[in-house]
Amino acid sequence: MTEKILCDAAKSFGENVFSIKTMRNYLSETTYDSLVSTITASQTLDAGIADEVAEAMKTWALEKGATHFTHWFLPLTGATAEKHESFLVPDREGGALMQFSGKELIQGEPDASSFPSGGLRVTFEARGYTAWDPTSPAFIKECDNGAVLCIPTVFCGYNGEALDKKTPLMRSMDVLSKQVHRLGRLFGIESQDRMAHATMGAEQEYFLVDKRFVEARLDVLQTGRTLFGRSPAKHQQMEDHYFGAIKPRVMAFMTDLDRQLWRLGVPAKTRHNEVSPGQFELAPVYEALNLAVDHNMLVMELLPHVAERHGFVCLLHEKPFAGVNGSGKHNNWSVCGPDGKNWLSPGDSPHENAKFLTMICALIQAVDTHADILRASVASAGNDHRLGANEAPPAIVSIYLGEQLTEILKQIEHGEKGNGRASRTIALGVSSLPALPRHETDRNRTSPLAFTGDKIEFRAVGSNQSCAGPNVVMNTIVAEALDQICARVESEIAAGRELNDVLPQVLRDVVKRHKRILFNGDNYTDEWKTEAERRGLPNLRTTPDALKTLQAPKARDLFSKYGVLSEQELASRYEVYLEQYEKQVAIEAHCALEMGRTMILPAALEYQSLLAETVVNLERCQVSAATTRALLEELGGGLDALLESIRSLETSLESDGPGKLKAMATMREAVDTLESLVPDNLWPLPSYAEMLFIL
Repeated sequence: MTEKILCDAAKSFGENVFSIKTMRNYLSETTYDSLVSTITASQTLDAGIADEVAEAMKTWALEKGATHFTHWFLPLTGATAEKHESFLVPDREGGALMQFSGKELIQGEPDASSFPSGGLRVTFEARGYTAWDPTSPAFIKECDNGAVLCIPTVFCGYNGEALDKKTPLMRSMDVLSKQVHRLGRLFGIESQDRMAHATMGAEQEYFLVDKRFVEARLDVLQTGRTLFGRSPAKHQQMEDHYFGAIKPRVMAFMTDLDRQLWRLGVPAKTRHNEVSPGQFELAPVYEALNLAVDHNMLVMELLPHVAERHGFVCLLHEKPFAGVNGSGKHNNWSVCGPDGKNWLSPGDSPHENAKFLTMICALIQAVDTHADILRASVASAGNDHRLGANEAPPAIVSIYLGEQLTEILKQIEHGEKGNGRASRTIALGVSSLPALPRHETDRNRTSPLAFTGDKIEFRAVGSNQSCAGPNVVMNTIVAEALDQICARVESEIAAGRELNDVLPQVLRDVVKRHKRILFNGDNYTDEWKTEAERRGLPNLRTTPDALKTLQAPKARDLFSKYGVLSEQELASRYEVYLEQYEKQVAIEAHCALEMGRTMILPAALEYQSLLAETVVNLERCQVSAATTRALLEELGGGLDALLESIRSLETSLESDGPGKLKAMATMREAVDTLESLVPDNLWPLPSYAEMLFIL
């Protein structure tokens, strides 16, 4: 039975995807070869094949029960967008035909006026275009009463302005590919039919909460997180939830989710309990970057839908509960070269692997030069609550390389030629168990960027964020570093020197100039903050501070030089992301006020009235009311603090984000104190203990 289930799962993988394998059955050989070349080798799309491809997609979609198609795109909201169009076209005889043209496949025209544009478009300029991205396959999304064909697209304005997250991502991928090919030529690596490309795997963390509790929490419904809540006696201190046995109801959800994702071609591989009670993680197999980003957006789409079917609400906020771990999205980034190999994977002898060390040095230079922009790429109101707390990396960007690689870089810096350390094994001390190979890098959970053996793991990305933005930055800054390294090497070779003589000196200079970004210790400590300040590393604690870096000439020059974002497009991102931050903080402030006035205050006043009545009755019976009176006075102090915090928060509504956040923190302290005093049957909100543990 188990083998049959696994076999069925394997057979169903990608069955709702118009993949290279699927399209072979629907396209002529000539059209198939042309489209595959566009997908795999980034050749220009032949518009002449559009009608045949559209007809094939329609035929396949109708067989799958689809009645509509949509251009599926990634606007600057950070979510996905779609406008459904039916295949149905009335004929002249009172009937209808099912049609889908190449023009409809290649280009759409959704209204652009209501999407955030940061000044690129104004309200009365409504025209926007979507354009087919053939490198990410079309797929079928199913619902109870039908299905829709989803076609991944870019989204641009009337004059070609990028209004989405996919367009700059694809531009940055092309820029990186060009520089990787350039480096490959220096090493004698050429390929005409295989493109260098970035790869990515996004580990998605999330919380599940019973739906009935969320329905009683206005803060979670409105903001995605709890604005109030007292920590329960037990939460994650015992570390017993992490990798623990998965509860049956959660397992049913995970099984359902995996099956839905597999049908859409999303290679979901790992599932497990995370650190906090109620917290879980899903991780996929690594894929080409553009496809991996689209697949992660599908994961974020499906998580709440599948959760609802199982009576849960899925929380993707970076910090839905105070006092326990928040949720991130570890962005595992690497580069596949034109030789088809992972260029961030060292060989048997790392000292002799010049290609690998060049990529590592390019990363070091890129991150040190643009740590501020990398920090800005993960800036959001939600992520500000997470960065630097519990498992999350701090706002100070640094790189962890591990002992061996750090040792090798020191040798490069000092012009030494070492032999490196021999591979080591871990002896378990049990004769019946084999020795385990020991990886040459440990895992540093406190580092924002950690080299983990064959990839760089950017741990600061928030669980609710699109991976597109951080990877736009990663691709572009590494491309710039490779550009500068290659330019210097090429210049020296043109002057008559040999690569083996030039490259060590170039890498030595990179290490000397940029080694300050390397740190293998505990990033959570105060000592590191002091040391980072001494090194001159930026510490951009809040979103407004981080986003200011996008206005700096350095950022404008970087993105405009490589054609990833024009000066106007970059400015628009600053405006959009800052406005999103301010709106989110304002929503939370207004929600906190409403809950404080209409839910918390009445509950506390009701209890105060009951206590006062009890005092009167006790004294009337000539029984000591000292204990009850003391409790009444303590409650009164809590009420005074709540009222004062409400007034302070009301005053702060006209202030900037930090003012509101400070006032909300004060109000939260007052509310959480009252929660410890007011009886459970009178308290209007489900507790943390209920929300985290009852699944």
